[in-house]
Amino acid sequence: MRIIAFYSPKGGVGKTAAAVNTAYLASRANINTLLWDLDPQGAASFYLAGAEVVKGRKLSKLLEGKSPIARFIHEDVYPNLDFIPAHSSFRNFDIKLEHEEGHNVLKDLLAPLSEDTSLVVLDCPPTLSRLTEQVLEMADKVYVPVVPTWLSLNSWNQLREFVKDKKLGNKKLRPFFSMVDRRKNLHREILGQAEDVFGHPMPAAVPYASAVERMGEEGQPLELLAPNTPAAAEFRKLWESARKDLWAR
Repeated sequence: MRIIAFYSPKGGVGKTAAAVNTAYLASRANINTLLWDLDPQGAASFYLAGAEVVKGRKLSKLLEGKSPIARFIHEDVYPNLDFIPAHSSFRNFDIKLEHEEGHNVLKDLLAPLSEDTSLVVLDCPPTLSRLTEQVLEMADKVYVPVVPTWLSLNSWNQLREFVKDKKLGNKKLRPFFSMVDRRKNLHREILGQAEDVFGHPMPAAVPYASAVERMGEEGQPLELLAPNTPAAAEFRKLWESARKDLWAR
Protein backbone atom coordinates (compact mmCIF):
# COMPACT_ATOMS: atom_id res chain seq x y z
CA MET A 1 0.00 0.00 0.00
CA ARG A 2 1.38 3.39 -1.05
CA ILE A 3 0.49 6.54 0.88
CA ILE A 4 0.66 10.02 -0.60
CA ALA A 5 -0.37 13.37 0.84
CA PHE A 6 -1.43 16.69 -0.62
CA TYR A 7 -0.30 19.37 1.75
CA SER A 8 0.59 23.04 1.96
CA PRO A 9 1.08 25.26 5.00
CA LYS A 10 -0.77 27.94 3.00
CA GLY A 11 -4.51 27.64 2.42
CA GLY A 12 -6.35 28.42 -0.81
CA VAL A 13 -3.72 26.99 -3.16
CA GLY A 14 -5.73 24.25 -4.89
CA LYS A 15 -4.67 21.41 -2.61
CA THR A 16 -8.02 19.65 -2.30
CA ALA A 17 -8.77 19.85 -6.02
CA ALA A 18 -5.43 18.19 -6.72
CA ALA A 19 -6.02 15.47 -4.11
CA VAL A 20 -9.51 14.65 -5.37
CA ASN A 21 -8.54 14.58 -9.04
CA THR A 22 -5.47 12.48 -8.36
CA ALA A 23 -7.48 9.98 -6.32
CA TYR A 24 -10.12 9.75 -9.04
CA LEU A 25 -7.56 9.27 -11.82
CA ALA A 26 -5.87 6.55 -9.78
CA SER A 27 -9.20 4.75 -9.40
CA ARG A 28 -9.77 5.06 -13.15
CA ALA A 29 -6.45 3.26 -13.60
CA ASN A 30 -7.95 0.30 -11.68
CA ILE A 31 -5.94 1.09 -8.55
CA ASN A 32 -7.92 0.49 -5.37
CA THR A 33 -7.75 3.95 -3.85
CA LEU A 34 -8.80 5.51 -0.55
CA LEU A 35 -9.12 9.28 -0.21
CA TRP A 36 -9.06 10.48 3.40
CA ASP A 37 -10.11 14.08 4.01
CA LEU A 38 -8.18 15.13 7.11
CA ASP A 39 -9.18 18.79 6.78
CA PRO A 40 -12.13 19.58 9.10
CA GLN A 41 -13.46 22.05 6.53
CA GLY A 42 -14.41 19.00 4.45
CA ALA A 43 -13.98 20.49 0.97
CA ALA A 44 -13.24 17.10 -0.60
CA SER A 45 -16.81 16.03 0.09
CA PHE A 46 -18.12 18.86 -2.10
CA TYR A 47 -15.79 17.92 -4.93
CA LEU A 48 -16.91 14.29 -4.80
CA ALA A 49 -20.61 14.59 -4.04
CA GLY A 50 -21.67 18.23 -4.40
CA ALA A 51 -24.88 19.06 -2.56
CA GLU A 52 -25.21 15.48 -1.32
CA VAL A 53 -22.22 15.83 0.98
CA VAL A 54 -21.28 12.57 2.65
CA LYS A 55 -21.07 12.89 6.41
CA GLY A 56 -18.10 11.93 8.52
CA ARG A 57 -17.95 10.34 11.95
CA LYS A 58 -16.49 11.59 15.22
CA LEU A 59 -12.75 11.26 15.51
CA SER A 60 -12.81 10.11 19.14
CA LYS A 61 -14.51 6.82 18.28
CA LEU A 62 -11.68 5.96 15.92
CA LEU A 63 -8.77 7.02 18.13
CA GLU A 64 -10.20 5.35 21.21
CA GLY A 65 -10.63 2.06 19.37
CA LYS A 66 -14.41 2.09 19.80
CA SER A 67 -14.96 1.92 16.06
CA PRO A 68 -12.70 0.39 13.38
CA ILE A 69 -11.57 2.54 10.49
CA ALA A 70 -13.65 0.44 8.09
CA ARG A 71 -16.80 2.00 9.57
CA PHE A 72 -15.57 5.46 8.59
CA ILE A 73 -15.20 4.50 4.93
CA HIS A 74 -17.79 5.26 2.27
CA GLU A 75 -17.14 2.52 -0.25
CA ASP A 76 -17.16 2.95 -4.01
CA VAL A 77 -18.02 6.63 -4.20
CA TYR A 78 -16.73 5.86 -7.67
CA PRO A 79 -15.53 2.41 -8.81
CA ASN A 80 -12.27 1.62 -7.01
CA LEU A 81 -12.50 4.84 -4.99
CA ASP A 82 -13.36 4.76 -1.28
CA PHE A 83 -13.62 7.88 0.82
CA ILE A 84 -13.28 8.87 4.47
CA PRO A 85 -15.04 12.24 4.80
CA ALA A 86 -13.94 14.87 7.28
CA HIS A 87 -15.83 15.64 10.47
CA SER A 88 -15.72 18.85 12.50
CA SER A 89 -14.07 16.88 15.32
CA PHE A 90 -10.98 16.46 13.10
CA ARG A 91 -9.95 19.91 14.33
CA ASN A 92 -8.95 18.11 17.54
CA PHE A 93 -6.64 15.68 15.77
CA ASP A 94 -3.50 17.48 16.96
CA ILE A 95 -4.66 17.49 20.58
CA LYS A 96 -5.27 13.75 20.45
CA LEU A 97 -1.90 13.07 18.83
CA GLU A 98 0.01 14.98 21.49
CA HIS A 99 -0.88 12.20 23.93
CA GLU A 100 0.29 9.45 21.58
CA GLU A 101 4.07 9.50 21.70
CA GLY A 102 6.38 6.88 20.27
CA HIS A 103 4.37 5.67 17.28
CA ASN A 104 2.66 6.98 14.19
CA VAL A 105 -1.06 6.90 14.91
CA LEU A 106 -2.13 7.52 11.32
CA LYS A 107 0.02 4.69 10.05
CA ASP A 108 -1.41 2.34 12.68
CA LEU A 109 -4.97 3.33 11.76
CA LEU A 110 -4.40 2.66 8.06
CA ALA A 111 -2.50 -0.61 8.49
CA PRO A 112 -5.62 -2.88 8.51
CA LEU A 113 -6.57 -1.60 5.05
CA SER A 114 -3.35 -2.67 3.33
CA GLU A 115 -4.69 -5.95 1.94
CA ASP A 116 -7.50 -4.29 -0.04
CA THR A 117 -6.12 -0.80 -0.69
CA SER A 118 -3.26 -0.03 -3.06
CA LEU A 119 -3.15 3.73 -2.69
CA VAL A 120 -4.12 6.10 0.12
CA VAL A 121 -4.47 9.80 -0.73
CA LEU A 122 -4.47 12.18 2.25
CA ASP A 123 -5.96 15.65 1.88
CA CYS A 124 -4.33 17.56 4.75
CA PRO A 125 -5.23 20.77 6.59
CA PRO A 126 -2.92 23.79 6.11
CA THR A 127 -1.19 23.67 9.48
CA LEU A 128 2.32 22.99 10.74
CA SER A 129 1.46 20.67 13.59
CA ARG A 130 1.81 17.22 15.12
CA LEU A 131 -0.61 15.91 12.50
CA THR A 132 1.60 17.41 9.80
CA GLU A 133 4.63 15.67 11.29
CA GLN A 134 2.90 12.29 11.25
CA VAL A 135 1.73 12.76 7.67
CA LEU A 136 5.21 13.82 6.52
CA GLU A 137 6.75 10.89 8.37
CA MET A 138 4.47 8.19 6.99
CA ALA A 139 3.78 9.34 3.42
CA ASP A 140 5.80 7.91 0.56
CA LYS A 141 5.48 11.23 -1.27
CA VAL A 142 4.05 14.63 -0.32
CA TYR A 143 2.70 16.76 -3.17
CA VAL A 144 2.85 20.47 -2.44
CA PRO A 145 0.85 22.94 -4.57
CA VAL A 146 2.61 26.28 -4.91
CA VAL A 147 0.98 29.33 -6.48
CA PRO A 148 3.59 31.30 -8.47
CA THR A 149 3.69 34.23 -6.04
CA TRP A 150 6.35 35.28 -3.55
CA LEU A 151 4.10 34.59 -0.55
CA SER A 152 3.40 31.06 -1.69
CA LEU A 153 7.09 30.48 -2.39
CA ASN A 154 7.86 31.71 1.11
CA SER A 155 5.44 29.10 2.51
CA TRP A 156 7.23 26.45 0.43
CA ASN A 157 10.58 27.47 1.92
CA GLN A 158 9.09 27.40 5.43
CA LEU A 159 7.90 23.86 4.81
CA ARG A 160 11.34 22.78 3.64
CA GLU A 161 12.89 24.22 6.78
CA PHE A 162 10.26 22.50 8.95
CA VAL A 163 10.93 19.16 7.30
CA LYS A 164 14.68 19.62 7.63
CA ASP A 165 14.41 20.61 11.30
CA LYS A 166 12.21 17.59 12.11
CA LYS A 167 14.38 15.26 9.99
CA LEU A 168 11.34 14.08 8.04
CA GLY A 169 13.00 13.77 4.64
CA ASN A 170 13.05 16.62 2.14
CA LYS A 171 13.37 14.20 -0.77
CA LYS A 172 9.76 13.07 -0.44
CA LEU A 173 8.47 16.61 -1.05
CA ARG A 174 7.17 17.03 -4.60
CA PRO A 175 6.18 20.64 -5.38
CA PHE A 176 4.09 21.66 -8.37
CA PHE A 177 2.65 24.95 -9.56
CA SER A 178 -1.05 25.51 -8.95
CA MET A 179 -3.64 28.20 -9.76
CA VAL A 180 -1.36 29.53 -12.50
CA ASP A 181 -2.50 32.65 -14.36
CA ARG A 182 -0.18 33.15 -17.33
CA ARG A 183 -1.66 36.59 -17.98
CA LYS A 184 0.24 37.84 -14.93
CA ASN A 185 3.86 38.86 -15.39
CA LEU A 186 4.87 37.56 -11.96
CA HIS A 187 3.38 34.12 -12.64
CA ARG A 188 5.22 33.85 -15.97
CA GLU A 189 8.45 35.06 -14.36
CA ILE A 190 8.34 32.50 -11.55
CA LEU A 191 7.31 29.69 -13.91
CA GLY A 192 10.42 30.48 -15.92
CA GLN A 193 12.52 30.00 -12.79
CA ALA A 194 11.01 26.63 -11.88
CA GLU A 195 14.29 24.71 -11.82
CA ASP A 196 16.01 27.40 -9.74
CA VAL A 197 13.07 27.48 -7.30
CA PHE A 198 12.39 23.76 -6.96
CA GLY A 199 15.41 21.96 -8.37
CA HIS A 200 13.37 19.19 -9.97
CA PRO A 201 9.80 20.46 -10.32
CA MET A 202 6.95 18.24 -11.37
CA PRO A 203 5.86 18.73 -14.98
CA ALA A 204 2.31 19.80 -14.06
CA ALA A 205 1.30 23.46 -13.74
CA VAL A 206 -2.42 23.55 -12.96
CA PRO A 207 -4.05 26.75 -14.24
CA TYR A 208 -6.48 28.95 -12.38
CA ALA A 209 -9.70 27.89 -14.08
CA SER A 210 -13.44 28.26 -13.63
CA ALA A 211 -13.81 24.54 -14.39
CA VAL A 212 -11.92 23.70 -11.19
CA GLU A 213 -14.17 26.02 -9.19
CA ARG A 214 -17.22 24.27 -10.66
CA MET A 215 -16.11 20.98 -9.13
CA GLY A 216 -17.60 22.05 -5.82
CA GLU A 217 -20.84 23.14 -7.42
CA GLU A 218 -21.29 20.06 -9.59
CA GLY A 219 -19.77 17.54 -7.19
CA GLN A 220 -17.60 15.83 -9.78
CA PRO A 221 -13.89 15.36 -10.44
CA LEU A 222 -12.66 17.36 -13.41
CA GLU A 223 -12.13 14.23 -15.50
CA LEU A 224 -15.91 13.79 -15.48
CA LEU A 225 -16.92 17.45 -15.43
CA ALA A 226 -14.61 18.94 -18.07
CA PRO A 227 -12.04 16.40 -19.32
CA ASN A 228 -11.04 18.45 -22.38
CA THR A 229 -9.94 21.53 -20.45
CA PRO A 230 -6.29 22.55 -19.93
CA ALA A 231 -6.74 22.08 -16.18
CA ALA A 232 -7.85 18.48 -16.63
CA ALA A 233 -4.83 17.82 -18.84
CA GLU A 234 -2.50 19.17 -16.12
CA PHE A 235 -4.12 16.99 -13.47
CA ARG A 236 -3.48 14.00 -15.72
CA LYS A 237 0.18 15.05 -15.93
CA LEU A 238 0.26 15.32 -12.16
CA TRP A 239 -1.18 11.83 -11.74
CA GLU A 240 1.16 10.24 -14.27
CA SER A 241 4.15 11.80 -12.53
CA ALA A 242 2.89 10.56 -9.16
CA ARG A 243 2.36 7.10 -10.60
CA LYS A 244 5.97 6.98 -11.74
CA ASP A 245 7.09 8.21 -8.32
CA LEU A 246 5.25 5.39 -6.58
CA TRP A 247 5.66 2.48 -8.95
CA ALA A 248 8.91 3.24 -10.74
CA ARG A 249 10.22 0.27 -12.60
